[in-house]
Formats: sequence, structure tokens, C-alpha cells
Amino acid sequence: MILPALSSDSRVSLPLAPHALLRVVAALALSLLLMACEDGHTTFPLTSDAQDMLDDTVQVIPLDTHNIRSFSSAARRPQATSLPSLPRWSYLVGVGDILSVIVFNQPELTMPAGPQRSAAESGFQVGQDGSFSYPFIGSVPARGRSVEVIRAEIATRLADFIPDPQVDVRVASFNAQAVVVTGEVNSPNRQALRAVPLPLIEAANAAGGFTDKADMRAITVQRAGRLYQVDVEGFLHAGLSENNPILINGDVVNVPRRRAEEAYLLGEVAKPDVVDLSREQITLTQAITRRGGLNTSRANARGVLVFRAHDSLTRVFVLDTSRPEGLLLGTRFVLEPGDVVYVLRAPLQRWNDTITRVLPTVRAVDTVKGL
Repeated sequence: MILPALSSDSRVSLPLAPHALLRVVAALALSLLLMACEDGHTTFPLTSDAQDMLDDTVQVIPLDTHNIRSFSSAARRPQATSLPSLPRWSYLVGVGDILSVIVFNQPELTMPAGPQRSAAESGFQVGQDGSFSYPFIGSVPARGRSVEVIRAEIATRLADFIPDPQVDVRVASFNAQAVVVTGEVNSPNRQALRAVPLPLIEAANAAGGFTDKADMRAITVQRAGRLYQVDVEGFLHAGLSENNPILINGDVVNVPRRRAEEAYLLGEVAKPDVVDLSREQITLTQAITRRGGLNTSRANARGVLVFRAHDSLTRVFVLDTSRPEGLLLGTRFVLEPGDVVYVLRAPLQRWNDTITRVLPTVRAVDTVKGL
């Protein structure tokens, strides 16, 4: 048996060394071979001869209706982020913002925008000291305050000069607060925060959207010197609202590249191949079906094996697909990164292969003896 080569950037490893994998396959094949003469519906045992070929680090688990529930959940469940959520969003004016101030029925206090000037050009810029100057009342503090608070102060102070002033304050140009989106997005950029809250997914869309290589389960947000992981797929597919957090000033969003997460499909299948698990969870039946199914003329339908290593223990799951319920069980068995699926060859096919290889030699010897 030839194992598939791993790519240089792969983070997974095969659960057993090639010689150990061959030893386990041989042991299980021996058990199935001895079962071939028995009733076709006998459950999978390990014969004493087969068990002697294995050691305590290998555990064989036949899959059935009683234990399949333990292997039906996704290999990686969505995790709620620990990034603190905001009770509500309120934009606070900062240095560099330009404010538009309008006092109704007082044209001398309003600098209207015209064809030659935009609202930003005709507004009041917040200086380095966090304030701006306004006619009659002088310096108005603005940094760290909402437009509602600034509007109320201007109206109160103008009341000494104008009876019942009607004031409107808006941010004409947002320059003070921003976030950065980088990594696996199509257009990494800096985005100004505005009066409307900016959720993480909207920030990613404004950066051109995620690339095909993006790992949306491991996005990070750097905030106030701390790094938080955000599983955006947990929001999209599991409804975890906290996994689409509102971004605040200074946040740095990084979308990492998706790491290789693979399982391996070997043995008597139509198309042995590597199975990509990084995009979606894939069941055992799905993996086999997508690669053309079992090789019907050669495969042992009772010997579909899944090797899974954890620490020093390797579990070998055995699925009997000779009956319809076997394939149904396979639809509930979720593959994990590093799994090796191996389909044994049928005992009769091994016998036929042996005969095919030996007959030419026997006939050749008989021909020589005849001569």
C-alpha cells in the first residue's frame, strides 16, 4: 500500500506509521477472512490470531446503532468569542473630525455648503486640543463627546445672544476613529467609523469580502493590547450573535489563511484521494460517495475502516456496509482531520488475484515439461 504524500504546508499527520498501519490492516483482514465462511450477518469480532498482531495502543470499535451517536457531532464546534460586546453604539467626536453646525433662521451663524465647497470644507474641524471655535461663544469642547451633547451646549450658550436658538450639529467628515482590516480579504484597508455601528462582517465586506483561502473560524481582533479570536462561521451557521461583534476605534481585524485539514481515502475505492475537511464537515459515507464509491468488484463491503489517532492510542472504527443500514450509519460518522479511511479487499478477490498471478507460472512450467 502506498500512502499519499503530504504537502509541505500540511498540518496533519497520518495516525500510524506505514508499517503499523499495515499490521492493523492485516489483522483486521485476517478476521474478515475467517468470517467469510460464517454467517454474513455476524458482527465483527477480532480472532485470537488477529488480536496477537495488535498491541494495547490499538483499539478496534465496530460502529453500530448504539455507539454512532458519539461520533455524529462535528469535529470542531463553533466557539463563542470572548471579545466584550457593546451594549449600544454611540459615535464620540475626536480630533480631526469636521462638524457641521446649523442655527436655523440665523444665516450669519451658518456656513452653508455650495457648488464650490462641500459640507466638510465649510465645517468646523476639531483641533488637537479637542475643541473648535464658534462665533459669539468661542471655544467649544468636542473630543470624547457625542453630537447630542455638543448640540445642547451650543444651544445653551447661544441663548445669551439669540432667543431660543434651534441648533443642529452633524459630523460632516469622520476622521478621528477607524479600524484596520487585513489578511485574507480582497482589499485590505482602513475604514473610518461613523454614526452607524460597524459589525465585523460588514467591515470584511467593505474590504472586498473574504478570499477563497480565508479561515473564517479563526479571525482575530486586536483590541487594547489583547488578541481575541472570533469564529464568524459560528455566527453565519450557528446563530452566535456575539461572533459578529461591533468594532470600535483602534481595532485591528486579521483574517488568517485556512490551514490544511485533510483525511485520506485509501484501499478499494474507485478514486483514492485526499478529502478536504477545512470548508465543511464531511461524513464517512459522503467521502466514499464523492470519490466514486466502493470498487464493487474488489471491495469487502464489511471492511470499511477508519483509523484515528489521539495521543498514544489509535482507534480503528469498522463499518459494515454490506447492508443498507451500514451506509446510513456512515452518514452520521463525521470525519476528523488526520483520519485514514481504508477499504479492505474482498477475500474472494484476493483468491482470484492469487490464482491469476500463479496460473501463468504453472502453465509455463507445464509447457517446459512437455517440451
